[in-house]
Amino acid sequence: MTGEGAIFVFVGVFWLLGLIGLMAAIWVVYDVLAKQTKMDTTQKLIWILVALFLWLIGAIIYYLLVKREGKYEES
Repeated sequence: MTGEGAIFVFVGVFWLLGLIGLMAAIWVVYDVLAKQTKMDTTQKLIWILVALFLWLIGAIIYYLLVKREGKYEES
C-alpha cells in the first residue's frame, strides 16, 4: 500500500469512528430526555454533558451504569 492509500484508509476509519461516536451521543441524549422519566434534572444534565464531551466512551458508560439496569425507566 502506498503512503497515499494508507492516509486514505486512516482518514476513512477516523471519519467512521467519529460518525459512530456522534450517533452514540445522540442516542444518549435522546434516551435521557425521552425515556428516563424517573431521573432528576441534575442527573439528566450530567449525562447529557458526558455524552456531548465523551461521545462513544460516554455512551458505553451510560449503557453500563444506567440503561442496562433500567432503574430510571417506567415499568
